[in-house]
Amino acid sequence: MSEPITPAGFEAMRAEYAQLMSVERPAIVEVVSWAAGNGDRSENGDYIYGRQKLRAIDRRAGFLAKRMKSVTIVDPATQTDHSRVWFGATVTIADEDNRERTVTLVGADESDASAGRISWTSPMARALRGAAIGDLRRVTLPAGESEIEVIGISYAPK
Repeated sequence: MSEPITPAGFEAMRAEYAQLMSVERPAIVEVVSWAAGNGDRSENGDYIYGRQKLRAIDRRAGFLAKRMKSVTIVDPATQTDHSRVWFGATVTIADEDNRERTVTLVGADESDASAGRISWTSPMARALRGAAIGDLRRVTLPAGESEIEVIGISYAPK
């Protein structure tokens, strides 16, 4: 199976691609065209910077186009077993010190740990996969090994 992504994650990827191709790239092409008409290009900062920016936009757009073709959109609401942790689940966990934390298991392209969205392939997510409420799981994190308890699971759309 290809890399899973939520519908919201795919839409964000598609929106970034559209922004690059319909707004940012045309603006830079216009600047580069104007700068190229100003004569000597070897010392023309607008031309040199514009070409570099254009290459960066083309690289990112190429990456996004390739990724959009290779991901599989998985709607968390369609998961059949809502009593266990699967892709797209929002999970409330408690650590050994009874500190609660809520995380959502998402695709690698949309993960943002500071916002509570962790990659489906991260150590924490791998430890949580298939867990039910009340299950204890051991996970090895950069800070060391820890035991976590699943105290809530939901599949509400984000």
